[in-house]
Amino acid sequence: YLPTLTNSLGLQEYDWSEAQKSYILSSFYWGYIVTQFPAGFLVRRYGAKLVLFIPTFATALLSCLTPVCISWGGWLAFSVLRLIIGLFQGLIFPCIHEHLAKWSPPKDRNRLGVFAYSGSDCGSVMAMAISGLIAESSLGWPGISYVSAGLCGVWCILWLLLAADNAPSSRLIGGDERDYIERSMRRNDGFHDQKIAIPWRAIWTSAPFYALLVVRSAQGWANSTMQLQTPAYMHGVLEMDIKSNALYSALPFLAMWCMSYVYLAIADLIMARKWLSLTTLRKSINTISYWGPAAALIGIGFLDKSQTGLAIALMTINAGLNAGSGIGSILTIIDMSPNHSGMLMAIVNGVGNIFPLLTPLLVGVIVTEPSSRTQWQIVFGLTAIVFFIGNLVYIIWGTTDQQPWDAVDFLKPRDAEQQQQQ
Repeated sequence: YLPTLTNSLGLQEYDWSEAQKSYILSSFYWGYIVTQFPAGFLVRRYGAKLVLFIPTFATALLSCLTPVCISWGGWLAFSVLRLIIGLFQGLIFPCIHEHLAKWSPPKDRNRLGVFAYSGSDCGSVMAMAISGLIAESSLGWPGISYVSAGLCGVWCILWLLLAADNAPSSRLIGGDERDYIERSMRRNDGFHDQKIAIPWRAIWTSAPFYALLVVRSAQGWANSTMQLQTPAYMHGVLEMDIKSNALYSALPFLAMWCMSYVYLAIADLIMARKWLSLTTLRKSINTISYWGPAAALIGIGFLDKSQTGLAIALMTINAGLNAGSGIGSILTIIDMSPNHSGMLMAIVNGVGNIFPLLTPLLVGVIVTEPSSRTQWQIVFGLTAIVFFIGNLVYIIWGTTDQQPWDAVDFLKPRDAEQQQQQ
């Protein structure tokens, strides 16, 4: 995540128009969406160790090439480069989810999931903290790309040395730990050598799956508003230049990073004391992380120029509360279907990331005058409604119960019947 963010910070060094900057920033997401679905197939066939290594290594190389490409081809070359980076990084989240499903026993799933997914927030905070220092050094802004590439390179080396697709194939864990992981997931010897067919019809007729798709799509819509449109509102209506202030820009990500562990501590306590079922726990946390920010967004829309401090506070609270969506709904994918979690994540994340491309277009239609608070209130109100409905659907139809179609032999009886008929 670090190179993706830091590379975009070089925009201020060039006299590019706002339209050209928007092409540069959006080009990453067009590539990112394209490879989501293929990622589900690739990680099933080749394993997370290889498939997760490739996009990270490619990102390191492309990050090194960023200064050269900009000098050679300007904003157009930069856009193409970011689109290619997006194509590679679209592989990452389905791989992470597949890897978590292989390695995370149910009792440890919240902890491992938060450790993995809070990394993006940590990367954002790191990028904003060190990018300015690097840019002011003798390296200049190109140094941001080189440092980012170096960090990715170090990760790649550690990944090749330490990672394994599953517990039985790892050389670095003991027999007791391996047996604990495999037994907790009810896996027999040779489980990882099987080729489990994807029950497409059962998935696409599953109400819990659609509930998950809706709630994560609502998150995609809201992310676009909270991370991209809220700063635009503060600049246009409140006359605050959030993007030029590293502290203000980093606060939401810092809040999300810290609050992820607050949610984790609460979830661990509730599970240890058995106060709630897993389904009720996830829905409760997701409700706080969706309906809380919905209320905060509406509140932000009613602020004026004299309340800039309150605006920053609400923006930070908004992001912090939303950090619970990882435990609240992302990990539900693994609960429902550990055997197909990579593919499900590819579908859910792919569809969810279409909305960040569409919401700016809708905002452009609604907000014809950036300084109009009334127009921005419509944008925030719509986002709050999306948040509310998305979570309501999840409350009604969502579940953490492992689905019948996740069974290894789910399709085998049907195949046997067809053979007998023939």
